[in-house]
Amino acid sequence: MLYKKIPIGISSCLLGEPVRFDSGHKNNVYIGKVLSQFFDFKPFCPEVSIGLGIPREPIRLVSTAPGAPVRCVGTKNSHLDVTGALSACATDQFRWVSDLCGYIVKNNSPSCGMERVKVYTKNNPQRIGVGIYTAAIIKAFPNLPVEEEGRLGDAVLRENFIKRVFIYQRWREIEKTLDNKQALVEFHTRHKHILMSHDQVKTRELGRLVAELGHIDLMDYCERYLTTMTQILRKPTNKRNHSNVLYHIKGHLKRCLDETDRAELHDTIEQYRQGYLPLIVPITILRHHFRKNPDPYIDKSYYMKPHPRELMLHNAL
Repeated sequence: MLYKKIPIGISSCLLGEPVRFDSGHKNNVYIGKVLSQFFDFKPFCPEVSIGLGIPREPIRLVSTAPGAPVRCVGTKNSHLDVTGALSACATDQFRWVSDLCGYIVKNNSPSCGMERVKVYTKNNPQRIGVGIYTAAIIKAFPNLPVEEEGRLGDAVLRENFIKRVFIYQRWREIEKTLDNKQALVEFHTRHKHILMSHDQVKTRELGRLVAELGHIDLMDYCERYLTTMTQILRKPTNKRNHSNVLYHIKGHLKRCLDETDRAELHDTIEQYRQGYLPLIVPITILRHHFRKNPDPYIDKSYYMKPHPRELMLHNAL
């Protein structure tokens, strides 16, 4: 199946471009070979953009004391301070970043790292920092899915990021029809089960917001909805939450299945909950039963098809 590629920002070195301080790169095979089939990558290196050469003196984050402002300076020449340049560079990219549906950054980088970047205080490093460029991007676009390439090696974090990208891309499409309240309600309906698998309490709160749609300014509604949805999706899901959603979906089949099929489906969900089976197994069985017993509500839901099956993300959960 052909997919319209989704625009994603990315640190240039992760695509094999030799832009690092030592003239090297950090080519990531999974990104280049797998995700490139679905994502249209927009490479960018802020350090090169501000005029640092290739090769160049490495830079690092420093602070004079815990809680003091963090600066980005040369490792050999402390007078080489590029903090302001990197922040200004990020601001200069806001125009094209605003068109993105996600961003993959280089971990541990003083310019691009998303979290746990080393901050040196009197040569004592602590992993408490965020790259200067990425910090500015996140502040300006707080709902944009951002992830480090190192964390993509974790099956749960990888699935979460890619799922968020596809949801954000669908939201961006909905934003084009803000005068269509039904489209906004439909968006929530189709993503409700996904949101439930992350946080049922906040999903119920979001549902109440949707119920008030007719009495809220649309722009205010969209801002509140997107912010809350982002908070929900950032919370890692788990087998217990997924199992609750699976049982909820199973309830739509209670009049369609015989006792044997019901028992098999229940046992499969329990085996998943206990860690003996991956998520793809109960989802496959559910999809089989719904093909034989169509349900319009479940058919619309993205829960069992949040991203292309070719990525096989549910196989490792």
